[in-house]
Amino acid sequence: MAATWIKPLHVNKGKSIAQTIAERTDYAGNPDKTDKGELVTGYECDPRTVDAEFLLSKRQYKYITGRDQGRHNVLAYHIRQSFKPGEITAEEANRLGRELAMRWTKGNHAFIVATHIDRSHIHNHIIYNSTTLDCTRKFLDFKGSTFAVRRLSDQICLEHGLSVIDDPKPSRGHYGTWLGEKRQPNFKVRLKLAIDATLEQKPADFDAFIAALEKLGIEVSRRGKHLRLRALADDHGPAQVQYTRCDSLKGDYTEQAIRDRIAGVRQRTPGHSSLPPVGPHVQKDAAPNLLIDIQARMLAGKGAGYERWAKLYNLKEMAKTLIYLQEHNLTQYTTLEEQVASATATFRSLSEQIKTVEGRMAEINELQKHIGNYNRTRQVYQQYKASRYSKSFRAEHEGAILLHQAAKKAFDALGVQKLPGIKALQTEYAKLRTEKKRLYREYRQAREDMRSLQVTKANTDQLLRAVPAPQEQGQQR
Repeated sequence: MAATWIKPLHVNKGKSIAQTIAERTDYAGNPDKTDKGELVTGYECDPRTVDAEFLLSKRQYKYITGRDQGRHNVLAYHIRQSFKPGEITAEEANRLGRELAMRWTKGNHAFIVATHIDRSHIHNHIIYNSTTLDCTRKFLDFKGSTFAVRRLSDQICLEHGLSVIDDPKPSRGHYGTWLGEKRQPNFKVRLKLAIDATLEQKPADFDAFIAALEKLGIEVSRRGKHLRLRALADDHGPAQVQYTRCDSLKGDYTEQAIRDRIAGVRQRTPGHSSLPPVGPHVQKDAAPNLLIDIQARMLAGKGAGYERWAKLYNLKEMAKTLIYLQEHNLTQYTTLEEQVASATATFRSLSEQIKTVEGRMAEINELQKHIGNYNRTRQVYQQYKASRYSKSFRAEHEGAILLHQAAKKAFDALGVQKLPGIKALQTEYAKLRTEKKRLYREYRQAREDMRSLQVTKANTDQLLRAVPAPQEQGQQR
């Protein structure tokens, strides 16, 4: 699961262009964060001199184009890509960061990828030059680029078997909170969780509810007509200093609401606490989720309240699993295995087809760029040859000569014998773009089908392991 973020880098106030670039690249390549620099890689630049190389490209761009945006100039772009703890190695994260940067920039911009391992979640800092490698253009940021880079990162993660965030939402907190570094719940949330866990025990009356609540580590007091609660220190956080009035919790957690819930005349409204709604009703069209390994969670220090909630949660997911098996006619285990294998193969096939289409689209972009450069500089290069490769002529027209030579080298690398027409390439590109859209629609559906089947099989396997074999049952009698 990767969380992504992108922003442009401008000249810092009171700093020069060189100082600004150096500050950002030095932070990214910090040896204390990147295993003494072993986890820093570069494309078309040396990570040790990247600030000087970026600065040189800015001067070349100004010399070739004559454009200068002053302090509004975007020097580079910074992408941050963070992975779920324990899901990826630092080396693989660096490799995926490089793949993300190559596909995002289409190989037209120099960049470095620095993988930081100083936190529980491994994360990449990708800094790419706003100026293209030929110093003739700049990267044009666009509305929605944050969502576009996130989609690309998610696609790469899926292609390599990593999870993604299904429903990402903006967060003001540190980006590590997406990825396992969860903040401790505040006291009101802790009190609501304790109230829900206590009510799940079906206390006979309000006094029994208070007694059970105190066993969960909640101190109960009454001042006048107000019931007051205070959370004691536990795995979720330190002890609460001040009492919280029960009525200030509002909704389903006021004293009267709790009494009504005990009497059975009121049900908790879904979404009023951080617990997922549980109960006997299961939606038939809902895909199952993985069962919780309760024993492992208990060994990790979870309390009795969590155990009770997890058992109810697992019961609900077991019911969803059985309904899914019935609705999809997967009552035979061999049929389920075949469906899982088929869905996985379909997903991988679509992934490969998308890679092939995108590879050809990138190739067409390269060809169009080099054909344009080749045609624009052909006359200058012919004059250069006619001058018998004069050094003075080369010095005067070095930019055009380098572009022409780079184009010829690219044609050789791509195996191009005869230059295709621009219109033909544009027509092919349009067809490929339509094909890519179609493949992505199928790809998203295949991903959902594969996930549902894999989760269903995992839950089924766990259920089968929990049921003793017939011979074992006979031995116990």
